[in-house]
Amino acid sequence: MAVNDECKLKFLELKAKRNFRFIVFKIDEKIQQVTVDRLGNPDESYDDFTAALPPDECRYAVFDFDFITDENCQKSKIFFIAWSPDSSRVRSKMLYASSKDRFKRELDGIQVELQATDPSEMSMDIIKARAI
Repeated sequence: MAVNDECKLKFLELKAKRNFRFIVFKIDEKIQQVTVDRLGNPDESYDDFTAALPPDECRYAVFDFDFITDENCQKSKIFFIAWSPDSSRVRSKMLYASSKDRFKRELDGIQVELQATDPSEMSMDIIKARAI
């Protein structure tokens, strides 16, 4: 599975310059390549991010999560989320599952990984718990 250069470039912008709050990636099955599906502006929320994930199609996504620790320190963690809803096609789920590790290796700087099949598996409570 090839990875479009734009995926790596946009991820570097998210990580270094914080130009985006999130990036949603999809696999273009015709050309067998991971491409950028949607970029989230820095002022978009976690709800905007979850709304950007289609309810019946698989996606990869990264989300830059800002939080404050118990010691009152401002921190940020980059989450990698493998979105694979139960209602998506079996072939699509297999393709995303088999390509995930290779794609993730292309994105240097991911701190937390999450696998989700429905929105409850990536609720804000789970994100906060995994970040700390």
